[in-house]
Amino acid sequence: MPESIPNPAELLREAAAFNTKVTAGLERLNSITDDQVEIATTPKDAVLQTDKVTLFRYRPLAESRISTPVLIVYSLIGRYTMTDLQEDRSLVRNLLNLGVDLWVVDWGNPTRADRWLSIDDYVSGYIDDCVTAILDATGADKVNLLGICEGGVFTLAYAALEPARVNNLVLAITPLDFHADEHAADVEKGFINVWTRSLTKEDVDQMIEVWGVLPGEFMGAVFSMLTPVRSATKYNLDLLDVADDEKKLLNFLRMEKWLGDRPNHAGEAAKQWLKELYQDNKLINNTWKLGDRDVDLSKVTMPVLNIFALNDHIIPPATSQVLDGKLGTDDYSELGLPGGHIGLFVSAKSQGIVGNGIVDWLSERDTANSADRAEVGSGTNNTTE
Repeated sequence: MPESIPNPAELLREAAAFNTKVTAGLERLNSITDDQVEIATTPKDAVLQTDKVTLFRYRPLAESRISTPVLIVYSLIGRYTMTDLQEDRSLVRNLLNLGVDLWVVDWGNPTRADRWLSIDDYVSGYIDDCVTAILDATGADKVNLLGICEGGVFTLAYAALEPARVNNLVLAITPLDFHADEHAADVEKGFINVWTRSLTKEDVDQMIEVWGVLPGEFMGAVFSMLTPVRSATKYNLDLLDVADDEKKLLNFLRMEKWLGDRPNHAGEAAKQWLKELYQDNKLINNTWKLGDRDVDLSKVTMPVLNIFALNDHIIPPATSQVLDGKLGTDDYSELGLPGGHIGLFVSAKSQGIVGNGIVDWLSERDTANSADRAEVGSGTNNTTE
């Protein structure tokens, strides 16, 4: 049977409707100002400024439910503002609404002047300074740490080096075994691991020598190459889909604003990140040193919750689900949630799930009584997917 011939009148109507949509979308896009595309708007106050690093304390939004303050430590490769992208999609607001005394460290944007900052400077220096400031301000004797992506590695290292100062540790989308992707069934995940291992150590050294930093623009391009089709179509097909809906368009622009604000990664720390972790996998093998101190995972004696994204193509789940039996605590839990690396925080489906999961877990362990903690943590080793 021959295919039906398209009706010319119908084609004209579709073309006219398409042109109308494009025109309206362009008008709406042109009318939006930068002030309307605000991100990270939850009120907060600067408490400590050290070099380019700032410690903020969020203003409370609800009655306190967790007595121990929580410090968010984000990656150097992205900005912490992802956790507070917009009012209705904000891990920060979700945690505040659940009664958390919430703090966040802003790493700023390193330049060539910060070429020699090492991971030890960030962990033993800046994070320790932030913890001290929090304890001084609140009168608490310990903090809860929430480490995200590379920030999860930093907080895990801090917990191993300074266990007496950490009450509970929450890791989210954190790479821990940087070679676990080699044995994973899903070959579509872990491309950044493969790319990093393909570099020689001389490649890494020369890259940092030229730039003095690992440039944010460069890493943005690397991440774009992980999803080439989506990266190539988002400014036409994706943008067209939301152009006639102001709320969806603003959501799209907020994400683009965050992506465009990717900071540089301090040079020496970047060399360590790429060579000692991605290439040599020293963290999970318990051979990593910061300064003259061993990052011994058996020294992590506080409860640990490890959250990972089931559809994460940047940090494959296999690289996160590796701490069982490696730590010095029996109270270790894993929480696998649907979504991707960023979607875990900003998707409509995840709103409330991540925040509630963290606060429920913390509230069960929010005690300074070691006997109570032992009862809560005894024999616990759960995985939820």
